[in-house]
Amino acid sequence: MIRAAYLAAEGFEAPLGEELSRKGIAHRWAGRLALAESPPVHAAWALECWNDPRALPAGSIREGADALRAIQRNWALLPTAHHRRAALIEARLPPVKAPPLAFPAPAPSSHLGAWALLEPGTILASATKTSPFPGGAPRFVEDRDGPPSRAYLKLWEALTRVGLHPGPGERCLDLGASPGGWSWALARLGAEVAAVDKAPLDPRVAAMPGVTWREGSAFALEPEPADWLFSDVICYPARLLTLVRRWIAAGVVPRMLCSVKFQGGTDHDAADAFAAIPGAVLFHAAENKHELTFFWERPAG
Repeated sequence: MIRAAYLAAEGFEAPLGEELSRKGIAHRWAGRLALAESPPVHAAWALECWNDPRALPAGSIREGADALRAIQRNWALLPTAHHRRAALIEARLPPVKAPPLAFPAPAPSSHLGAWALLEPGTILASATKTSPFPGGAPRFVEDRDGPPSRAYLKLWEALTRVGLHPGPGERCLDLGASPGGWSWALARLGAEVAAVDKAPLDPRVAAMPGVTWREGSAFALEPEPADWLFSDVICYPARLLTLVRRWIAAGVVPRMLCSVKFQGGTDHDAADAFAAIPGAVLFHAAENKHELTFFWERPAG
């Protein structure tokens, strides 16, 4: 009996499979879905977890659609196999209404189920999952003119996933900021941004109200008071872990959001060390490449 299904981003099945194996979770693959008979757990490399999977009969197109509609209205198809048959079942279901988010609008609060046609006569469906977005991937109303790169989408997704973002007047440190995609996004929220990098910001970002650039290394910066610390620095995970621990120990920032970038193979030991920090959440966002997003909030008390 399948008790959990973990969805990997395209091309990142290997790190998810390795993570599950390290957790002692036996699994088999159906496309990008890792199917497990053990109860669901948090998996950093999963875009989402289907935490209530069940097998439904689909002896006919109508039977499959009726079985889904008998549970709830809203379903998103994950294509894995038998694509034509799955598309015919999908056509009998209400269309998925998932318009792009206008950041910083919150994520949808209503449940969106997920289903896949594992065999011609068998649907795997989960009425609930850990992400409210189809395939665990939010879409945003993009700004194709203002930001200097597409890095802002990664930040938008991360802040949407954690359900928090800086407000007007909050002080943010953006380490490794150049060319300024994250600084642009933070300044758009009305935050005061100190961007730290050896390279200058894009002139359009540097000219934004509330943005200042400091020439220097993120790792040479002494901890200082701020409302948020952000880092999209390219470095080995172990070096970022040292920086994160130093800032947490200093007690000068209540929240951090950092990209943990892997070079070569996936350093699962380092990922485990980030995840073990009290108050931390570690996840792979749809906009991430071979990296994880680390969010930390100072525990209450």
